[in-house]
Amino acid sequence: MIRLENLTKTFGPATNPIVAVDNVNLDLPTGEICVLLGPSGCGKTTTMKMINRLIQPTSGKVFIDGKDTSSVNPIELRRSIGYVIQQIGLFPNKTVEDNICIVPDLLGWDRAKSRSRAKELLELVGLQPDLFLRRFPKELSGGQQQRVGVLRALAADPPVMLMDEPFGAIDPINREVIQEEFLKMQKAIRKTIIFVSHDLDEAVKMADKIAIFRSGKLEQFASPDELLARPANSFIENFLGTDRALKRLRIVPVSKAMVPNFVQAARQMPIAELCHRLNASVVPAALVVNGDGIAEAIVDGELIRTAGGTVADHARPVRATVPITADLRQAVSLMFAHDMPVLPCVDEAGKVRGVMTFRSIVDNLASGDEP
Repeated sequence: MIRLENLTKTFGPATNPIVAVDNVNLDLPTGEICVLLGPSGCGKTTTMKMINRLIQPTSGKVFIDGKDTSSVNPIELRRSIGYVIQQIGLFPNKTVEDNICIVPDLLGWDRAKSRSRAKELLELVGLQPDLFLRRFPKELSGGQQQRVGVLRALAADPPVMLMDEPFGAIDPINREVIQEEFLKMQKAIRKTIIFVSHDLDEAVKMADKIAIFRSGKLEQFASPDELLARPANSFIENFLGTDRALKRLRIVPVSKAMVPNFVQAARQMPIAELCHRLNASVVPAALVVNGDGIAEAIVDGELIRTAGGTVADHARPVRATVPITADLRQAVSLMFAHDMPVLPCVDEAGKVRGVMTFRSIVDNLASGDEP
């Protein structure tokens, strides 16, 4: 959908130019989010602005859906691309409805159609149209204004969106909420998005692909998991930080790291029999599972090595479970919070599909580092 071909931007005299973007090549498939990341002054914002020609390239090409953007009128090009900035930029004298409808109005949409679109978009992000359509920006919180800014960029249903640190000015709690809302919305609308950020955690959470820049050059273009597992050079390794393995916890799903085969124990089972079964298992605990597949209790193998009696004498209630759709960060948080070295992993119906252990997490993260 978006292809950058030898894209270059220089400033200053031709005899002694300052190179802001240096021969960048990048190909982003339809429906994916690419986050441009790197230190200040590395060329990421300049690269993004050359896509809608707010900055004219010195050389190279930008293609959108196979079409060379240099052959398109720049005003028409910008109206066909959604654009979201950190400062939001809502018109203070216009209502939420009119702010959202600015581009459809410029494109000559029927008024009833554009206002219907505004209502539909507000519902998409959980803002009740009856309450918000007639409000002015000053009557909105910062998070609500940011939502409206994103909706304005989506109003004309553009195939491409450019986002310049869109959540950077929002407090951490609201930022997390809006990021989640945006990702849910993206699953439904599948826009192709170039997203500039300074925040590595945000990039790992939001991106299908991450492009890391240094001094105008594209150093690495990869999925978040590949980037964190296999940085291309020492600059990227240092940029990602020594805790890059921990950052992968956010992007590895529970379903990938859980152990599907685990020991199940009936309450009347003798402890000696259970110890024998646990010795042959990679999972250091057993679950008591009812007839509906729900984990009711857990028996820690370390605590029963010299014990007698039955499973019922030593079983503890399951204090927490984790959805198989969650990420490893959520799993680790639950394991620490509830002191559970073995955590049941459940489907939407609450049935156990596997278990998470600290060993399975470590093994999964380590396997990603293999070339």
